[in-house]
Amino acid sequence: MATIRIFNDENVLFSVTMSLTAAGAISEHTVPSEKALSTSDNSFHRNSNVDADSEEAVLSDERDIATNVISVDDDDSLNPWTIRAFFIGLGLSTFGGVLAEIYYFKPQSISVSLMFLAVVSYILGVSMETFIPRRGLLRYLNLGPFNKKENAFIVIMASASANSALGTDVLAVQRLYYNITPNAVTSVFLLFSSQLLGYGIGGMMRSILLYPSKMLYPGVLPLLSMFDALYEGGMASRKKLRVFSMVVAAIFIWELFPEWIFPLLTGVSIFCLAAPNNATVSRLFGGSNGNEGLGLLSICFDWQYIAGQVNPMTIPLKAQFSNFLGYIFCAVVFVAVYYNNIWKAQNFPFLSQLLYYENGTQYDQMLILNSNYEVDPTLLAEQGLPYYSSTWVVYLLTQNLSLGALFTHLLLWNRSDISSAWTWMNPSSIKNIWANFDWKFWQADGMRKQDVDGEDIDPHYKQMLKYPDAPNSWYFVVFLLSFVVALVVLYKTDSTLPWWGFLISLLLATIFILFLGALAAITGLSFTIQTFGQMIGGYIQKGSPVANMYFVLYGNNTVFQAQLLLRDLKIAQYAKLPPRAAFTAQIIGTLLGAVLNYIMMNSIIDNQREILLSVEGTNIWSGRQPQMYNSQAIAWGGLSDELFSTGQRYQWVPWAYVLGLFVPVPFWVIHRYWPKLHADYLYTPIILFVTGYLVGGINSFILSYFTVAFLSQWWLRTRYPGWFAKYNYIVAAALDGGTQVMVFILAFAVQGASGTSHLFPTWWGAQGGGNYDHCLLLN
Repeated sequence: MATIRIFNDENVLFSVTMSLTAAGAISEHTVPSEKALSTSDNSFHRNSNVDADSEEAVLSDERDIATNVISVDDDDSLNPWTIRAFFIGLGLSTFGGVLAEIYYFKPQSISVSLMFLAVVSYILGVSMETFIPRRGLLRYLNLGPFNKKENAFIVIMASASANSALGTDVLAVQRLYYNITPNAVTSVFLLFSSQLLGYGIGGMMRSILLYPSKMLYPGVLPLLSMFDALYEGGMASRKKLRVFSMVVAAIFIWELFPEWIFPLLTGVSIFCLAAPNNATVSRLFGGSNGNEGLGLLSICFDWQYIAGQVNPMTIPLKAQFSNFLGYIFCAVVFVAVYYNNIWKAQNFPFLSQLLYYENGTQYDQMLILNSNYEVDPTLLAEQGLPYYSSTWVVYLLTQNLSLGALFTHLLLWNRSDISSAWTWMNPSSIKNIWANFDWKFWQADGMRKQDVDGEDIDPHYKQMLKYPDAPNSWYFVVFLLSFVVALVVLYKTDSTLPWWGFLISLLLATIFILFLGALAAITGLSFTIQTFGQMIGGYIQKGSPVANMYFVLYGNNTVFQAQLLLRDLKIAQYAKLPPRAAFTAQIIGTLLGAVLNYIMMNSIIDNQREILLSVEGTNIWSGRQPQMYNSQAIAWGGLSDELFSTGQRYQWVPWAYVLGLFVPVPFWVIHRYWPKLHADYLYTPIILFVTGYLVGGINSFILSYFTVAFLSQWWLRTRYPGWFAKYNYIVAAALDGGTQVMVFILAFAVQGASGTSHLFPTWWGAQGGGNYDHCLLLN
């Protein structure tokens, strides 16, 4: 989705924690949605189904979880600063950065799996340890056994690179819709500054959002549990690697079929095959191509889309309940809005991210902009106001409702958890932070003065105190350099965003980093402020769509990058990777990823421009993400008063923030007075968010997603708990890994990422010129 940036770990919507039983197997523990988001209750238990001899223990708080789920021990003789670690890290960073940008132009939002990067780096490291001689010129690539800290260093570097920089949204929109090709050097520095500003701000908040035990970051616990398992050694570890290798090989070969030879497998719909010329069938049951339909009851055999954002094998079935309700509501609401012709729905495509004239033709935004790319009232009067497709309006409403509901939900259910993130705001804490700030960053030895015997100190953080820190002054320098570069870029690119608008975007980002950063750290939930930022930017600088794009870039992306930095630093803290090694890995990975994102963006736009500009795209390429970013910039940045203010056509979109504040209240009241009704299982922000989720992309994966979740999290877990504990998450990582390697190869070999496409010859299973599932192709 466009307005939710999701971390590349296997847990996005719910807090999921993992623990190692006495037998060394990995087991899973969850807390039911609403109430469960507070990790301070007594909901975390060891799973006695895996090992009947395991001693059951209650994990009562975050400290218990973090010390029982993963190892607290540290071997300070392990060295992450090896040529081998840099060699593998740079290689995987290159792979991840290129693949992330390829995924940006896919019909469905997909992320590079963090677990996959971890396992692949482990296999490469062990292979180098095994096969490279320790004598001669190559000995520097193999100085000894591959260790956990090298693995963590590589994962952090690769994960920092394996994200499509939001700045490429701005650059892609300018190329596709404004016919502007910014200077290459300026573009790269735009990406550098927008990616690193969040690192600077987030890094200076480490004492608040990273070090305390309360800041658990539950989403990274499976990764660290896997590290502990892999570095135990012995027969169990080798068997897991053998299973991983076999699954990678199998899915690697299989993905050749849905991705190239037999694309009908992306979405098999009996309804489409039975009624290939029925428009209603296409809208409801079609889903093999981008923006085709809702994909109801379609069966998807392409793991790329089944596990595109969240691997269904990693989220417990009970935790999927709110997700499932949201999908049901989404289908009902979309159909009701379209067939009741609300907002003149039937004038426009059923699913689309573009703007339209009232007669249904695509809106030409250049006809309402002057030479400075600002809205000209006279030209606007001639062209008339644009329309959204009605399902897109529902999407905007539900996103805003969910963000409003999130705030109330946190106040009702997680007040004590969230308030702990703001304890720094008392005068003595602020004075202490200022006193310990070392302005001579080049002289900082990084050694922290702290009572290591204090009861409140986190056990993992206590182990890290022996290593020199990357002090706040380092992060301040990163922020300062990024700030200066950003200002220069804003004026060199004619962004039309004034300096004061840039400052407001950073102020907004800083506030939300504290709030949403605490939310992500405590619960594993990750929300972003893209839609909110577009609204604020639109009202503070009206009539300037390009300025709105830059405002959102420096506001929203700063929040996301701060959360990414803090998550990766938590991986380092749990793995006992020295802070300066983590800092180095993050900076290198981020800078390399930005350059690769820029190169790939230009290559794909050069070779697939017409497809990216089309409404539906194909099942391989789609321009829906730049389409969304552009249409939002025009609507909010250029026409906020005319479209969204009180009395206007889409007035309820901004009001949805206010209405959303009240949605969780009835469920909280019901649970308080009638707890047996289990209203705490309904996580209202997620239900609301997912109610708009099917707004675009390939939707044929829904049935397959929940089927895999059921088989993994109920059938395997209850019928074969031993196998589930040992292999479920390894198999999940292997399926992601083999798929992503094949997608990477096919993107360049046959799908035209860097040249001419070589699609498989047309046959019944690879229908050219239409939807692959044989549903009617709608205009």
